[in-house]
Amino acid sequence: MIKYIQQRDPFTGEEYIEVPFKGRRLVEHPMYNKGTAFSEEERETFELLGLFPERVSNLDLQCQRSYGHFCAKTTDLEKYIYLISLQDRIETLFYRLLVDHLEEMLPIVYTPTVGQACLQFSHIYRRPRGLYITPTNIHKIDKVLSSAPFSNVSLIVVTDGERILGLGDQGAGGMGIPIGKSTLYVGAGGIHPAYCLPVLIDVGTNNDDALKDPLYIGVKQKRLVGDEYYQIVEQFVQGVRRVFPSAVIQWEDFGKHHAYTLLQRYRNRVCSFNDDIQGTGAVATATLLSAMMIKEERLRDQRIVILGQGQAGVGIANQLLAGLKEEGLHEKEARNLIFGVDKDGLLLEGMDVTEEQQPWRKSRDLVAGWKLQSHSSISLLDTIINAKATVLIGATGQPGAFSEEILSALANNTPIPAVLPLSNPTAKSECTPELVLQATKGKALCATGSPFPPVDVNGKKRVISQCNNLFVFPGMGLGALVSGTPFITDQMFMAASRAVSAMVKEDELKAGQMLPRITDIRKVSVQVAMAVAKVARESGLGFRADDERLFAMITNAMWRPRYLPLRYVKPELVY
Repeated sequence: MIKYIQQRDPFTGEEYIEVPFKGRRLVEHPMYNKGTAFSEEERETFELLGLFPERVSNLDLQCQRSYGHFCAKTTDLEKYIYLISLQDRIETLFYRLLVDHLEEMLPIVYTPTVGQACLQFSHIYRRPRGLYITPTNIHKIDKVLSSAPFSNVSLIVVTDGERILGLGDQGAGGMGIPIGKSTLYVGAGGIHPAYCLPVLIDVGTNNDDALKDPLYIGVKQKRLVGDEYYQIVEQFVQGVRRVFPSAVIQWEDFGKHHAYTLLQRYRNRVCSFNDDIQGTGAVATATLLSAMMIKEERLRDQRIVILGQGQAGVGIANQLLAGLKEEGLHEKEARNLIFGVDKDGLLLEGMDVTEEQQPWRKSRDLVAGWKLQSHSSISLLDTIINAKATVLIGATGQPGAFSEEILSALANNTPIPAVLPLSNPTAKSECTPELVLQATKGKALCATGSPFPPVDVNGKKRVISQCNNLFVFPGMGLGALVSGTPFITDQMFMAASRAVSAMVKEDELKAGQMLPRITDIRKVSVQVAMAVAKVARESGLGFRADDERLFAMITNAMWRPRYLPLRYVKPELVY
């Protein structure tokens, strides 16, 4: 491994990057490559003469040319392939293009297009990015991790590919998600790309289509389970602690039967979090905090129904519980305001549920007087009517789960219902914003998990906020790294929720917008990182710096895509 090193000349004050190689090897390294923007001096120094056309370009011209190529692609998947190809050639140019056009390109590099890319991953695979950990190389985990492009990795996004978005088990195809999330840590959070590492733990797949596909690039066997599975994860974590001891680990898109176990097992051993559980919970809570400002009410005034009690659904419930307790409710009072509905209906005492669902089972005495359509189970509609729900959240991956009847019933309970169909990609959303506003006669507040265009309501365009984890996880990672906290706590996520909500401007709230604009995402990440760092400081986990110094540390840590001069440094030979 080489170390990415950015320096400042003590005499001239010039910032520069140390580079340990020359010639074609330099051009083939995406982090150092500038393409046509290598200066004449650099072409001479680094033995690049004749490799590029005569005219020296600059980053602005390269962005203009690259954006033209991007716009010429006719499908979203072609645009995705083009951007990944650019990232594999010149990372600085790729990130400058992404930051300049983030709102337009976010649906391409992440949801919904990344879902299509995961489905086609084995067919569109071109160049290696990230690391693949398998049952055959896990015993050499230190060597595997040492194959990372740089030695100063600070943030690792890891998946086992079992629960990719709403698409299920994609095996090795799931690598598209850590690649996408790492990209967003850079674009939205400003963490330098040399410090981010996507990882896939490939223990096989139960996806029969993948196993039958001759082009499938992953381990062709059924998934490992039980102790064998957890031993591989344990060896991975131990390897990370040895090779990258300061790295934050983000658990991403694990199956729910593993996700909670891994979160609980490692959250107090390494600096780690699960974005599907904690990040989703934090951004949903931020959305509802904004909704409360619009409704001029409090969370404790709501009755909240969550359809889908997997990772996202329970994660949202747990975060809302923390918010309700901050408003002064005791735990039992707070739990009585949140109703979890899963495939067998409302969670009730006596039901066979997962460990994380158990605290959300309702007492049968609580529902004894309810009027029900059927006594075999309590449906979503039953729950909305009898609980007098004011907020409806979907985390099911089931399109059409929110019917017009269900939405109308919700609207009968409150002047301003809040509806959050959060499943993604777009095709998996529980309903469309058009249906929400139609069924509620334009009264509802709506935020979705996938991007949707504005909706016309009585001649006015209603912006549909995207309840995207992007508002939380980049700032969470940045704040954790800058603060030096050894752990990421629930209090940090609650602080992140409040920081995101506070970024929504008054005129945006009046227009029904509940989250900041994507164009402000770097500003949002700064505020989330500040909130996280302050919680770390106040809980004795992070640097004891005042707010001014913390803010300076965070903003200084954020990388801006630009070309710096290169200086050759002869690599040290280790024998």
